[in-house]
Amino acid sequence: MLLEGKNAIVTGGSQGIGTAASLMLAEEGANVCLTYRSHKEEAEEIAKQIEGMGRKALAVKCDIASFKEAEATVKAALEAFGRIDILVNNAGMNWDGVCWKMTEEQWDRVLEVNLKGYFNFTRHVAPLFKDQKYGRIINVTSINGMRGKFGQTNYSASKAGIIGYTKAVAKELGGFGVTVNAVAPGLIETAMLKQNEARDKIIDMAMAEIVLKRVGQPEDLANVIAFFASDKAKHVTGECVKVDGGQYI
Repeated sequence: MLLEGKNAIVTGGSQGIGTAASLMLAEEGANVCLTYRSHKEEAEEIAKQIEGMGRKALAVKCDIASFKEAEATVKAALEAFGRIDILVNNAGMNWDGVCWKMTEEQWDRVLEVNLKGYFNFTRHVAPLFKDQKYGRIINVTSINGMRGKFGQTNYSASKAGIIGYTKAVAKELGGFGVTVNAVAPGLIETAMLKQNEARDKIIDMAMAEIVLKRVGQPEDLANVIAFFASDKAKHVTGECVKVDGGQYI
């Protein structure tokens, strides 16, 4: 197992990519603290599955946009596990609208969650990683942070910011044995997509771009996240890897 004895925090672990990442890290040997905001039952079920693998698990309610709640979550994980080795910044949101109709609230909330939320958790694990001379930070961004997307100026800006943030933090923590990388998914078939009334239209539009002609699955992201979290990637930092089936190209 790649992560035996390691301890991880995964934000937004109650569904989609976060769930797949939490389970994958546990399969590779890690204990996992996963956060949720409103999906308590789902988060607790994932925690039970992780415990069923013989790992420790903790499900914590947290609004990642809150600096204090992020701090409390990190403390809870530290108390439960004794040490933190891996942070997966995954939780995020979208609130779409064209720029000439977007409200200030739409802009602020998406940036608060998608960008400030990543800072909040990184800020509270960075001193731990720095002191122990070890850590893995993986940030989930999006190909739309690289190319922009119509109707998503707030989301695209936040995801582009994560890429720059990843590179800057990689430079700051690299001297302490900490790697910081990002994964950029294209279209991924999560529960949110399956429940979207426009699902078929969304998939058709994406399939016209995806060269592998398959819709991505959460596990596709989780595999890359697990690699970055492991010592297999100990000499890789500041990178952003697209996991999109060639959708971007």
